[in-house]
Amino acid sequence: MRNLMLWGTTALLFVACAGQQKHAETLPAFQNTGNPLITGKFTADPAPMVHAGTLYLYVGHDEYYEGQDTASGGREFNITEWLCYSTDDMQTWSDHGVVLKPTDFNWAVGEAWASQVVEKNGKFYYYVTVQAGEPYTGKAIGVAVGDSPVGPFKDAIGKPLVCDTMTSNGARGWWNDIDPTVLVDDDGQAWMSWGNGTCFLARLKSNMTELDGEIRVVDLPGYVEGPWLHKRGDLYYLTYASMGEGRENISYATAPSMEGPWKYRGELTGMAENSFTIHPGIIEFNGKWYLFYHNAALTLDGHKGAIGRRSVCVDELTYNYDGEMNPVVQTKTGVAER
Repeated sequence: MRNLMLWGTTALLFVACAGQQKHAETLPAFQNTGNPLITGKFTADPAPMVHAGTLYLYVGHDEYYEGQDTASGGREFNITEWLCYSTDDMQTWSDHGVVLKPTDFNWAVGEAWASQVVEKNGKFYYYVTVQAGEPYTGKAIGVAVGDSPVGPFKDAIGKPLVCDTMTSNGARGWWNDIDPTVLVDDDGQAWMSWGNGTCFLARLKSNMTELDGEIRVVDLPGYVEGPWLHKRGDLYYLTYASMGEGRENISYATAPSMEGPWKYRGELTGMAENSFTIHPGIIEFNGKWYLFYHNAALTLDGHKGAIGRRSVCVDELTYNYDGEMNPVVQTKTGVAER
């Protein structure tokens, strides 16, 4: 009887593992054919993360709606969900579908914007931009948590991590608090930067769901939005969307520590094709560095790219001996195998 029970348990485990393997093998997949990287959907605000030898790419899903082309004041954007893609080699990509929605936060009323996922102590923290409902106002930053890079994710604290009453209302007013980026330093200390019109910076507590101390302002030339934090060696980088000649491009600053001082290093890219916005996401993977961004070069289902119908791209990133990032030329070939 004991042997039969052991055999049954083993069989059940085998079936479960086989089911998981089958699920992994049957995820929709596509090949990298150049830029735009993702061609089956309009996507924006790329946020890469590497975990256990796999690169995960989190994006907002830009969705077309009737009347979008005449909308203004932020209503041109229609993101109701965040998607995830993954790769082991930058060439074959798996589509994990929807991994989080703004409706997963019961205090939010929609309008999802940029986000980022980071891992700490085996947990995956999803920092997002949403439109807050009463009693909060304006754009807000939420945080969800999961046990896997692809979720499921759930609201970690039941309220905004950052909301409008916590930051000064600068030039952008009610949408100051957008586009969170998080860096977990080598000593485990986490930092978050965010903001539209003003670049905010704050420590996070070890639980990753509370600010630790004051909210600082980093003065960066031409800063608009979309900050991205990363570290290479002993140098810290704050890359962001800056104002070019009528549209955004990407600029960056470096510092010897997250405390600063931050030194402006210049522009990293020019403006994105056909897009007012651009949004950096920088990662090292398999010994190379990559810059993810978006343009609006994709036509899908008869709808041309537009301010609210963007398309994620990727090009290789290189550094000089002094840590300066070499300017990135936005290409059509991207990092596809040729």
